[in-house]
Amino acid sequence: MILPALYRGLTASAAPFIIAYLKTRRLRGKEDESRFNERLGFASDRRPDGPLVWVHAASIGEAASVLALIERILEERPQLHILLTTGTVAAARLLSPRLPPGARHQFVPADLPRAVARFLDHWRPELAVWVESELWPNLVLMTRQRNIPMLLLNARLSARSHARWRRWPQLARPVIGAFSLCLAQDETQVRRFRELGAPAAASIGDLKAAAKNLVADPAVLGDLRRQAGNRPLWLAASTHEGEDEIAIQVHDRLARDHPRLLTIIAPRHPVRGDAIAALAAAKGLRVARRSRGDAISADTDLYLADTFGELGLFYSLVPVAFVGGSLVDKGGHNPFEAARLDCAVLLGPHTANCTAMAEALIRCGAAEVVANAGALASALARLLDDEMLRAQRARAAAHTAAQGAGILDAALDRLAPWLDPIAQRPPAQQRGYARA
Repeated sequence: MILPALYRGLTASAAPFIIAYLKTRRLRGKEDESRFNERLGFASDRRPDGPLVWVHAASIGEAASVLALIERILEERPQLHILLTTGTVAAARLLSPRLPPGARHQFVPADLPRAVARFLDHWRPELAVWVESELWPNLVLMTRQRNIPMLLLNARLSARSHARWRRWPQLARPVIGAFSLCLAQDETQVRRFRELGAPAAASIGDLKAAAKNLVADPAVLGDLRRQAGNRPLWLAASTHEGEDEIAIQVHDRLARDHPRLLTIIAPRHPVRGDAIAALAAAKGLRVARRSRGDAISADTDLYLADTFGELGLFYSLVPVAFVGGSLVDKGGHNPFEAARLDCAVLLGPHTANCTAMAEALIRCGAAEVVANAGALASALARLLDDEMLRAQRARAAAHTAAQGAGILDAALDRLAPWLDPIAQRPPAQQRGYARA
């Protein structure tokens, strides 16, 4: 336990510098100005009476994957309360309004001993459920020291992260070993977590495959359909820097043979809207921006969907979608979100974050892998020109995505031995904390 103690001492000493760094992020819009103190462990909400389950998911993808799980937990055990923490502004803006009654959101505290202590002193959870791979040593070990059971759900480590943890076994084993249960995304992940000290690792599949359909307001969707008319259109979804440039290049190539082509870009981080609009304008494209209320007109080349929480709207609008984070090495984003909304799916080669889903769609002929701008343009041209091919792929995609629903039931079955005792515990036997 030498390294955990050393880590805690180093982070305590470095606290002024870490807080200064967080403040620079706040100036760049990467921290919520009005809720910044939550990152320092100061709660902006009271603790509810009764048993509380803390669910931590780092960012949008992880948090969206547990939304259906949270709803089921509260439906089946209404006496429980859920605290969902995330680390990004985007996740908070997307998920806070979608949380069911009985659940609330806070930003996760920075991994500083005093911030973590404040957070735990206030919220006092009965159970902690962490999602995927954000394993902060102080937060994990200080939670475990308070005898709060910890479960790791949809666990995943990239090969690079796994190699880093292996270099520090004296830190890895206490952190990974703090979790009573580790449900990993696949058997490769099971092996990685067992090697790092997970006492009970198993795989039930990727929980993202069981996520709920993204929502689309029917009235807004109808209005966008009227604006787009019968123009050929496609979506570059959840794009990262480098992929927007590719989408613009592809539009240029395809517009020669599809002169009324409408390209829609929905960046993973809408704050990048200004930069993307400038890239498109520099190429001579006429841009309409969702964030500014611009309408799609007959001369619009690029519609920039630079808003939060509307990806379901645009997947519902288009027949073909490229799912981003996959042409640049970001691990890819959930392709089942597009598949469930009747899209033919295109993916880049980097899909480490969603390997099983990507492989399932490719295997059934519902998705195609493209390696660069030229391949993406060629694949899009085929799909835009062949309505039967588009429909065939969309049907196969929807059918394959529907197979993931059972993963949610499997996850709930594995969590039940921890959830049920908390839900059934008489009030007098619940943790004896005073009301916050």
